[in-house]
Amino acid sequence: DKVYEGTIKFGESTDSYDADGELVASLPVPPLTLEQLNEAAAEYVGDQMQTPPMVSAVKKGGVPLYKLARKGLEVEREARLIHVYTFQFSAYQEPIAQFRLACTKGTYVRSIAHELGQKVGCGAHLATLRRTVSGKFEVAGAIRLDDALKLSQRELEGRVIPFLKLAAG
Repeated sequence: DKVYEGTIKFGESTDSYDADGELVASLPVPPLTLEQLNEAAAEYVGDQMQTPPMVSAVKKGGVPLYKLARKGLEVEREARLIHVYTFQFSAYQEPIAQFRLACTKGTYVRSIAHELGQKVGCGAHLATLRRTVSGKFEVAGAIRLDDALKLSQRELEGRVIPFLKLAAG
């Protein structure tokens, strides 16, 4: 399971459903409130089938979809079962909304952002995304690389998680 924090930009749709993609549509953003966004987000909580976006590492015939997408091709993709545990917006300043989403692995958060934009009638894309939890690991327990490089060997050994401990779960 994973937890993400990020922002969604309403009024702009991209071909990859995120900020790296090409702009494909721009529409005026209707008046939205934080309450309305949270009501819409609540509809995503639970089990659902989700089709991976074309710009993804999912393979079709041994070829990653993103490679096909770069060639301008779109192929049929099989929907997969995902589960969203929580999806909550914490702030909204048009056109940007901040959110937190907890879900199963294999969930495409940018697809949820895209669908939500369609639902509110103006399009949207994932503007930023940060994974804060992955399984039993939390970003709060991480150390920055430049800080790790300043540690003595003994201090570093105290911070490193042995592989056997990781494998044991």
